[in-house]
Order: sequence, then C-alpha cells, then structure tokens
Amino acid sequence: MSGTMYGYVRVSTKEQKEDRQLIAMREFGILAKNIVVEKQSGKDFARPQYQALVERLAARDVLVVKSIDRLGRNYDEILEQWRSLTKEREIRIVVLDMPLLDTREGRDLTGTLVADIVLQLLSYVAQKEREFLRQRQAEGIAAAKEKGIRFGRERLPMPGAFEELAQRWWDGEISTARAGELLGISRYTFSRRAREWGASEGLTHRIAY
Repeated sequence: MSGTMYGYVRVSTKEQKEDRQLIAMREFGILAKNIVVEKQSGKDFARPQYQALVERLAARDVLVVKSIDRLGRNYDEILEQWRSLTKEREIRIVVLDMPLLDTREGRDLTGTLVADIVLQLLSYVAQKEREFLRQRQAEGIAAAKEKGIRFGRERLPMPGAFEELAQRWWDGEISTARAGELLGISRYTFSRRAREWGASEGLTHRIAY
C-alpha cells in the first residue's frame, strides 16, 4: 500500500517566487492541499512549516522537493534528516532535479546504495566549497591588510587625560565609573582600554578600588 505524496517548496525570502517549484509539484501529481510552501532560509532545519510537515508524515508517505538545496543548505544536517526519515521512519524522499535521489518503493538495494553515495558526495563537495571559501576570505583579508586596509570600526580615540586616569585606576585611586565620567566615555569602554593600556605598560596587578 503506497502512502500520500507531499511536496515541500521553499524560498529564502518573501521577495523570491516559488512558481517554478509549484509547477513542478503539480506536474509530478501532488495535490495542492498536500503542498507546503515556506519562505525561510535553508541554513538549518528549524523551520516551522517543514517541522509541521515532517510531523504529519507517516511510514510509506513520500516527501518531494524540486532540488536538494530546497530541503536545506547544510549537507551534514541533510544527511541526518535523510537517514532519520528514510531509515528510521520509512518515509520515501524524491528529489525531482536528481532522479538518483529517489527512495520510493521499487528501488532495489543498488538504487538505495547509489542514493546514499550521491548524498555523501554532495556533502563532501559542500564541505570542500566551504573550506575553499574560508581560505579565499582569509587570503583576501591578509592581502588587504598588507595594503594597509583596516577592517572593523575605528577605535575611539582616548582623551588626553586617559593615561593619567588609567594609571590612577590601576593604582586603585579612582573607580571605573568615575574615570569614565571624567573622560566622557562609558565605564565599560574605560575599563577595556585601561586594561589594554596596563598590559602594554607591563602592569599585571591592579589595586582594587
């Protein structure tokens, strides 16, 4: 006995259109009432519409997505979801744009094995792409720093009396709040910068106020 087919359609923002995904679902024979549309990032599976749909699924039901990235973008989590749904709950999954990722009844052991291998390969490629992107970003930042390009917010310049008050703070002669008040900055900014100044001066012990 075959189960019910459900379609999951996802776009990342409210501005994006889901028309092509909906057409693909209808052409595959999924009833409109069984198509769930969600407008949310696929960075993880903490998506209310997806979670509600998964709770509805029963053994032998079929979950259909147009492409694997509509299911999600974190391939480690996709692998875990795939394993949980297909192996533990006996739910079938169909990825329309990738026929090899079809676990419906009638697939033999070889077909199931191929689907698992394809998922593992996708996960490996995604991981390598993430590592490559991080490497390129690090190289770009290093190159920019060599050219004198600075990143982040400019540090707030300290008033002329800062070092005197910082020394008094280290000597326990003035409180953080009072020093910040005299300089016109927050106590948190003064404390952070005074500690940095003290470290640069070789100070290691501050007398408590």
